Amino acid sequence: MQKFILSTDSTCDLYADFVRENDIRFVSLNFVYEENGQFTEDVDAFTDYSQYVDFYNRLRGGAFSRTSMLNYESHYNHFLKMAQEGAKDVLHFTISSGLSPTVTVAQKAAADIRKDYPDFNLLAVDSLSATIGQGALVRAALRLRNEGKTVQEAYDYVNDLRFHIQYDIIANDLFYLKRGGRVSTIAAVAGSLLQVKPVLTFNTEGKLVVTDKCRGMKKAFAGALAKMEKYPPVEENRLIWIVHTDAEKEANELAALIEERWGTRPDVTIMGPVIGSHVGPGAVAVIWKSAEARVE
Repeated sequence: MQKFILSTDSTCDLYADFVRENDIRFVSLNFVYEENGQFTEDVDAFTDYSQYVDFYNRLRGGAFSRTSMLNYESHYNHFLKMAQEGAKDVLHFTISSGLSPTVTVAQKAAADIRKDYPDFNLLAVDSLSATIGQGALVRAALRLRNEGKTVQEAYDYVNDLRFHIQYDIIANDLFYLKRGGRVSTIAAVAGSLLQVKPVLTFNTEGKLVVTDKCRGMKKAFAGALAKMEKYPPVEENRLIWIVHTDAEKEANELAALIEERWGTRPDVTIMGPVIGSHVGPGAVAVIWKSAEARVE
């Protein structure tokens, strides 16, 4: 039986070598640096860790990174190539519909591909998240593909899994999220005045919401650990994953605390430039799979 094809946009923040080694089809978003009045376009397709670090250093130096959603043409061309290669079943992952209407655009492009390639069956998954939350769904689908599951079985599984991934996102401040329109001005101003670390999560609609404000990373980490106690990580296919925006030291500190408590060392990776543009440098986030569905 032919295995289904895995596909995702670059907001999943999976490293290039992982994508290549596991035969995951990947379509990259673009972003634009605004720096000293000059504009430079780049692609969310970094292949070396130093590129991520350079990106966040540029933001710290005053550059502003603008992003845009993946348009219809990009989706159409991405899917067309697969259809021309004989693809039948495709499972495609997109950034949350709470942040962008990308999943709708993907579904429209796939429907148009089917007009010429009627056997092309693409199921689009609205991740209701981004970055490693989306990446975790891709990883889960990869495991199911390797186990011989059908595209429909994988689709059903990851759609349920979306609500069992818990998020604790600790931003350095809300400046970048506010500038990108991801949180309200009121929330951003309150956080800045108090000089706190805002804590966010994805709600069940896939929107970012502020859940807490902590004075310093240590208190924010204590809050993350308390949330993990409330919604414990499941044992089977245990998933705990940390991502940071060039805050590797702090991310590893949180990983050590989690390992001490739960006996599992989380994966620690760096966030890509598209989502990183909205979060800004110095952030740390952790996700894990729990038996309980998230309630925000």
